[in-house]
Amino acid sequence: MVLLRSQEEVDDWCRATGEPNGEIVPLAWVWELSRAWFGDRMKPEYRVRSLDDAHEIFRDIGLISDFWLG
Repeated sequence: MVLLRSQEEVDDWCRATGEPNGEIVPLAWVWELSRAWFGDRMKPEYRVRSLDDAHEIFRDIGLISDFWLG
């Protein structure tokens, strides 16, 4: 993930790096994703997430486009 402030910065970054434009989401969603993804990382019962687990987290946050679920 790359945190940028505007579509113009995204376009500049894509041009400079040669990376394709992924999906732009609000910072609040990035925060929710990080909490859901890493919140239990230090617990003894932590386990690596399956693809289905990842998709469930994405859906719960509202990340439902093909970029996340495709």
